[in-house]
Amino acid sequence: MTTQTGRMLDEEHRRNLDLLERMERAIAGAPAATPELRQLLDAFARSMEVDIGRHFEFEEQQLFPRLAEAGDGSIAALMREEHEAIREVAGELLPLAREVAQGVVDEEAWDRLRLGTLELIERQVSHIQKETMAVLPLLDDLLDPDTDGELALEYAATA
Repeated sequence: MTTQTGRMLDEEHRRNLDLLERMERAIAGAPAATPELRQLLDAFARSMEVDIGRHFEFEEQQLFPRLAEAGDGSIAALMREEHEAIREVAGELLPLAREVAQGVVDEEAWDRLRLGTLELIERQVSHIQKETMAVLPLLDDLLDPDTDGELALEYAATA
């Protein structure tokens, strides 16, 4: 990545992938929510809020329209569709993750949490891989240095 914006998004993707990997290992084999897992779930819930709120909004408002204008509307449309699918799963999962993180859990909630978390992880990993391979490299040609700097500052200000 040569753009500041691309590097920032890539770094966020890498941090998210690390958390998703830890979350997948922890939840896949856990018979119940341990204190360590509840702490990880709290971090996972915060990450869902950031990725699905701030990160997706920035891409949808600032990057996807530029991609479409440059003739890459199909990739922008695909990324938006994936955002919506991820939002839907996260919308169901986030309240449950918060409850379990606070120690409120029964067997049915635990099963729903595990399945929902694994589904969200699968969707997010796939999405991040597509963005990393298809969207972020396009920013090098799409953003001039001034626009890149402005977008990077705007994105950093929302952190």
